Amino acid sequence: MFAVIGLGNPGRKYEGTRHNAGYRVTGALAEELSAGRPFRLSRSLCATATYAGNRLLLVQPLTYMNLSGRALLELLRKYPLSSKELLLIHDELDLPLGTIRFKLGGSSAGHQGVQSVIESMGSPEFLRLRFGIGRPPMEEAARYVLQPFLPTELTQAEEAVQTAVEAVKLLIEGGPVAAMNRFNR
Repeated sequence: MFAVIGLGNPGRKYEGTRHNAGYRVTGALAEELSAGRPFRLSRSLCATATYAGNRLLLVQPLTYMNLSGRALLELLRKYPLSSKELLLIHDELDLPLGTIRFKLGGSSAGHQGVQSVIESMGSPEFLRLRFGIGRPPMEEAARYVLQPFLPTELTQAEEAVQTAVEAVKLLIEGGPVAAMNRFNR
């Protein structure tokens, strides 16, 4: 089994915000793979799917972003997966809008959701798919990430979601090296 965890904030208030890029990708992946009916597992909304002969668990933590690690710990109690069987998808201020990049290990770069996962797992050694949302020129980052994409950004954001879905599929089918070689250019 492989778990794809899309970070975001629960609730209508946060739908469509930049911070919910992980939710958008896991939702699009669930649709693309005709995932099973969603079910709740403690502090996460989950669905299962199959791709390239692999069983996938698609996860959206229902904790707020800064507590994502708590939801992941509960998930790992039910499904004892190794760090090699996890992919964390999150928004990234340091990448331009529309850019995606895989990253293995390293710091959280100030992303509180990623930091929560690192602290809960006791290690930064897991694979991430960083979804570029761009950095605001003059605005405070905390406010920027909680705003929806501008109408002029929507097409680019949706194209990036579809690119991220393709990246996850390649990761599952061909492994991390193949996915990084293709999408980290």
